[in-house]
Amino acid sequence: MKKKVAIQGIVGSYHDMAAHRYFEGEEIEIAPCNTFREVVRCVRNDSSVVGMMAIENTIAGSLLQNHELIRESGCAIAGEYKLRISHTLSALPGTVLQEVEEIDSHPIALMQCGDYLDTLPHVRLVEMEDTAVSARRIAENRMKGHAAICSRQAAEIYGLETLAEGIETNRRNYTRFLVIADRWKAEELLEGVQKNKASLVFALPHTSGSLSKILTILSFYDMNLTKIQSLPIIGREWEYLFYINLTYADYLRYRQALDAILPLTKDLRILGEYAEGKQSV
Repeated sequence: MKKKVAIQGIVGSYHDMAAHRYFEGEEIEIAPCNTFREVVRCVRNDSSVVGMMAIENTIAGSLLQNHELIRESGCAIAGEYKLRISHTLSALPGTVLQEVEEIDSHPIALMQCGDYLDTLPHVRLVEMEDTAVSARRIAENRMKGHAAICSRQAAEIYGLETLAEGIETNRRNYTRFLVIADRWKAEELLEGVQKNKASLVFALPHTSGSLSKILTILSFYDMNLTKIQSLPIIGREWEYLFYINLTYADYLRYRQALDAILPLTKDLRILGEYAEGKQSV
């Protein structure tokens, strides 16, 4: 039976690539969604569906709204994958670069290719909802003079010709994707998995040194803090939620660390315990 994976975007998008890499060797069916909120809704409405969501990029930073979407959804994080993002400039077959008048892509992709785009000052840049959607639109509408910034895979799927590749400014361009699922489904996905990473969220009292005390305790228990992100709590001025990722070698010591910080936090929740993700090359 195929595993159904909801993604933001369509076939050929980076979410699609991440899903196939993460579930390599398994048959999966992609459920395209227009927004991340729709991805969460698909997972919540059907417990057999899992979601693949970008959470941060090494250049663009965190997708802040996705932290909140996962927390509010009640879904669990069941895994992660770090995908190397390499962009191409692609257009209809036979197009030469001098003929390109407009480049379409997702705003983050456009931002990631800033240095290359600076060499094309005459070209108009248009923001689209997805890199692969940009490629498909050009192909289906036979849009001469248009090019898309997209993956090589998307260009091949939609019959476009690559004019330039590796056009991202920074070659160390990775996006970290999270696998989210219903709590019961997450347990199924994690069966037999050696967990060594956790994602937590908590609030802290608005008192001096409240965060430093938490960090000191985690350090004492040998927790490796790999990510910390604060977001304001709407309606509670100057109070924040802290989203943290940590890795550990000893599960018992990790649980002891949680017991130690629990009295110092408010609303501590474990969003997921899973295996640290692979990184593509």
